[in-house]
Amino acid sequence: MEECISVFDMLKIGVGPSSSHTLGPWRAAERFLSELRNENLIHKVNRVKVDLYGSLSLTGKGHATDLAIMLGLSGQDPEYIPISDIDKIIKSIKDKNEINLGNENQIPFHFLQDIVFNKNFLPFHANAMTFTAYINHDKEYISTFYSIGGGFVVKEERINAKKKIAIKCAFPFPIDKATELLDYCRKEKKKISEIVYENEKSMRTEEKINHELMRIWNTMLESMYIGCHSEGILPGGLHVRRRAFDMHQNLIGLANYDSPQTWLEEIRKTEVKFRQILKWVSCFALAVNEVNAALGRVVTAPTNGSAGVIPSVLMYYLVIENHNAGEKEIKQFLMVASEIGSIFKKGSTISAAMGGCQAEIGVSSSMAAAALCELMGGTPEQVLMAAEIAMEHHLGLTCDPIGGLVQIPCIERNTMGAIKAINAAELALETDPKNAKVPLDKVVDTMWQTAKDMNNKYKETSEGGLAIAVNMADC
Repeated sequence: MEECISVFDMLKIGVGPSSSHTLGPWRAAERFLSELRNENLIHKVNRVKVDLYGSLSLTGKGHATDLAIMLGLSGQDPEYIPISDIDKIIKSIKDKNEINLGNENQIPFHFLQDIVFNKNFLPFHANAMTFTAYINHDKEYISTFYSIGGGFVVKEERINAKKKIAIKCAFPFPIDKATELLDYCRKEKKKISEIVYENEKSMRTEEKINHELMRIWNTMLESMYIGCHSEGILPGGLHVRRRAFDMHQNLIGLANYDSPQTWLEEIRKTEVKFRQILKWVSCFALAVNEVNAALGRVVTAPTNGSAGVIPSVLMYYLVIENHNAGEKEIKQFLMVASEIGSIFKKGSTISAAMGGCQAEIGVSSSMAAAALCELMGGTPEQVLMAAEIAMEHHLGLTCDPIGGLVQIPCIERNTMGAIKAINAAELALETDPKNAKVPLDKVVDTMWQTAKDMNNKYKETSEGGLAIAVNMADC
């Protein structure tokens, strides 16, 4: 049974540093509040406790999981909260030992006692959390959620229910595998982006689709802009110095601009030798993920840890490859990228806690490669080939963040994923699809098998790899 995944499910606006460990728990807290409201309990609650399990517990502090839960329980929206308000809200909760539950019910809250980091794993998924509301001292309301990557949050019983009750997908072109997508393109004589657009129109108006796609792009552009104009040390204790600022200064020189859009136009005037192109793409990717690491606003693409790949590759196309490109190409790119991401989500995983970093950087690189390939004139067959090439060369990539922070090696990995995406697109454009040996669906299957075979210590637990070879004291 095909699952309908919208562009706006795959590309979400939210706060860093992690889609699975920050945005997911934040959204879970919001859903818990909704359940309390539906049960007419929110005003009767006198205490809330949250238990974190598995990867959320092992690397949650480095990923600001506890802060995200407090913000979610406070009724804040990660898509719209002013970034400058985050520290003030958290400080108030900690100083007063109180939380305004859903902005409706002020209750005692001791974050050191009421958010519990349990190292054991629940069987359904590595990212689990249980919310308990205590009501009138003699009643409890308990709800468990799973953050499955990319800001997606599910309940186990809902997943099990879907297996028993077949719900027909509303899309005119329901897609589960790449072969199905390609069949639609051939039969309808449409590009991949056009198939995706038809699906989106079954859910919302064209005006809404266009507006939301540009809002996603403007958020991406703003995160690159902010990252390129922010210097200093990233929070968290690793003392990681921002690099995008210095790299950007060396590349842009004395250009004059006063907004993200005029900045983009100035970049188009700069030198475009191979080394400069490498530096610009790397600079854009670094910028986004430095913003992400500082609890800034980014777009999950498909996750926060991999949020820099797609913006940097799209920016590459706009400022290097096609100076005449605008909204049409931007929307086309985002729609193709989202569809490739949804195929990986359905057939494998986009959760590093389940599949390692191949599920984040690997998938984002695949998404970007496919999208770039279509913009460069690739056929649907070549677009899928570009996605396959990019993932093929990320298979087995582990997730081993030092100190549980989305900084080392995560930030640099976005630059590598972006460069690989561009290379994959170029390889696909120069290849006759008839000569391709590995179809995309086979790579999706292989990625999932690799994920299952991978040792858990390499799945966002900070218990293996660089996370133990280099410790906080070394930094």
